[in-house]
Amino acid sequence: MGNRINSPAVLWAATAVVALATAGCASRGSSGGQPTAAPAPAAAAPAAPSGSKAGLDARGNVVDSSKVEAGSGRTVKGLNGYEGEITGNPARNSKFTRLQIGMSTKQVTDLAGQPTDQGAYITGKAWIPFYFGSDRHRFEMTYKGQGRLIFAGGGMGDFSSGNLIWIIHNANESGYR
Repeated sequence: MGNRINSPAVLWAATAVVALATAGCASRGSSGGQPTAAPAPAAAAPAAPSGSKAGLDARGNVVDSSKVEAGSGRTVKGLNGYEGEITGNPARNSKFTRLQIGMSTKQVTDLAGQPTDQGAYITGKAWIPFYFGSDRHRFEMTYKGQGRLIFAGGGMGDFSSGNLIWIIHNANESGYR
């Protein structure tokens, strides 16, 4: 005598699997016949003027700090081998001209003074399991009429320190994020 499973639960489970498989096949569209039309193209975002990047004018001046993208400035080497970026042209009598990529927040505030506004945010690296390297978060300082300074990472849970990695010169900066 063989082992037979004669249970209503098994019968219901098999029926559910068949029903789900059939529903999955039906939801994929028509079975042969006529091809489906391609989706309509999405409306394109308005392009920046030719030769300029987002947030910058044609001469390389920053017009909107919040729209400037990484890579739109020039890459520089700073203190202790830190690599960073400088975007835009400094305002007349700018305090930012004395700053160097790689400086700590304390060094920056000693030279440039206290910011008008500041804040922190996490980066995508914060979601990498067991990643304890730098740049898990960023700290941003905004100076009215000067621009913005972006710092990368400090220690775990310390969202108000780090090293300067990006200087955004903007003479029209409102001073608030």
